[in-house]
Amino acid sequence: MKEIIVNDQSAKKYARKSFIAFIIFFVMIAFAFAGWKWLNNQPKDGAFGTGVQTPLRKVLNANEKIFSAGFDTGKRIKEYPVSMAASRVKVNGDVGMSEDFFDAAKWKLQVVKSTGDTLFISLDDIKKLPKTNVVFNFKCIEGWNQITSWSGVRFSDFVEHYGLSKETQMKYVGMKTPDEEYYVGIDMPSVLQHQTILCYEMNDKPLPMNQGYPLRLIIPVKYGVKHIKRIGTIFFDNNKPADYWAERGYDYYTGH
Repeated sequence: MKEIIVNDQSAKKYARKSFIAFIIFFVMIAFAFAGWKWLNNQPKDGAFGTGVQTPLRKVLNANEKIFSAGFDTGKRIKEYPVSMAASRVKVNGDVGMSEDFFDAAKWKLQVVKSTGDTLFISLDDIKKLPKTNVVFNFKCIEGWNQITSWSGVRFSDFVEHYGLSKETQMKYVGMKTPDEEYYVGIDMPSVLQHQTILCYEMNDKPLPMNQGYPLRLIIPVKYGVKHIKRIGTIFFDNNKPADYWAERGYDYYTGH
C-alpha cells in the first residue's frame, strides 16, 4: 500500500514538473516571437530601407570595436608560393563594372586630398612605384576561398610617395568605381597593413576586365566585398564613408 502511495506521489510530482516546463517553454516562445516582431519592425539603416535593423547594426558596430581594437597593422596574413595560385581566378561580383569602360589611356585615378585638391594619377605613374606581389587565400562572403596571386604597389608606399601622410591620420578611406555604382569604406589601419596593394596585375599579367582592369584593391585582411575593382576615386574621412554592402545589411568592418 505504501509503495502505491509513493508511486502516486512521484507521478504527481512528475506531472507538475512537466506542466511547469511546458508553461516556461511556451512563455519563452511567446517572448521570442514578440522580440522577433519588435526587431523586424525596427527601422533599417541603409538607403531605401535596404540595410539592417538599427539594434542589429549596434551589435555589429560593437563587434567592430572589439575586432579593430586587437588589429595589428604589422601582422601578416599567411602567404603561399606562386606555384599554388589558381590559374583560373573566380570573380566575386560585377557591380560598378560598366561595359562602356575600355580605354585605359583615358583613365586616371582621382585622389581627393583633405584640402579638397584632387590628384590625377595615371596607371603608368603607379607602375613606376616599387612593385610587390601578394599570394594569399582570397575569401568571399559567398562561402568560397581561393589562393590567388596579385601584383601592384603597396597602399602604404603609394600614400607616402604622394605626400598623403596627413590624410592617413584620418580614420577611414573611401573608394568608388568610375561610375560610382560600387563603393567601399575601410578603416585606416587595415588599408595601411603591409599586404594591402593597389593592384594592376593578376598572375603576372594585366588585370582582366572582369577582375577590375586597370586598377583594383587587394586587401588580404578583409573579405572579398572590400576588394573594390576598377577604382576611380580615393578619398579620406574621419566619418565612415558609404559602403555598398553595409547599406544592404552586411558588416561594415568585414575583417577575418
